Amino acid sequence: MSASSASLKYKRLLLKLSGEALMGKAGYGIDMDVVERIAKDVADAVTAGAQIAIVIGGGNIFRGLQGAASGMERATADYMGMLATVMNSLAFQGALEKLKVSSRVQSAIPMPTVCESYVRPKALHHLRKGRVVIFAAGTGNPFFTTDTAATLRAIETGCDAVAKATQVDGVYSADPKKDPKATRYDTLSYSQVLARDLKVMDGAAIALARDNHLPVIVFSVEETGNLLKVLRGEARATVVS
Repeated sequence: MSASSASLKYKRLLLKLSGEALMGKAGYGIDMDVVERIAKDVADAVTAGAQIAIVIGGGNIFRGLQGAASGMERATADYMGMLATVMNSLAFQGALEKLKVSSRVQSAIPMPTVCESYVRPKALHHLRKGRVVIFAAGTGNPFFTTDTAATLRAIETGCDAVAKATQVDGVYSADPKKDPKATRYDTLSYSQVLARDLKVMDGAAIALARDNHLPVIVFSVEETGNLLKVLRGEARATVVS
């Protein structure tokens, strides 16, 4: 263990980013200024000695549920959403490489000319070598969200926690942007999240985290340097455990 990593509460973390987080203020697509800002936070985390895995959603490009709602066959729509996550993952990898941070994209849908296929031992090898591993294409199966994919990959690769990046500093009883009386929680149990239908992650992801004793940390990605605070256990955030 390096001296720098000794100060970290979470040594290996899976960062879950929404596709919308990469969109910035635009209504669609990828804002590379935003991607590079978040990538810099990841680079700082790696420098501090953390091992970082990432799962990125695809909602900034295509969302499977919306495609299904407009009449598209659900499985096909979900596969399209998975391909959108690959595009986001490649963009994020590019931003990391620009910062001289070694990284690999591993896709649950094999596409060898574009990136590596997801192979658990290889992912673990990359993490141990200090490379950032970006898991793309969800679980590779329709009807599962990238929240579930993030939880699954975190468990498979022995992560200490999942950090879900949002636009607010934790979980609230209601949308704090719409309800000024919304209550913020410092801690929650998995059962409370499920019983109150709090929109932390979808139910399958929370149940999977609960069954495998995986903490879920909800924090704001809007504040520069917050990821490092999460790793040290110092961030203003909600911890679900």
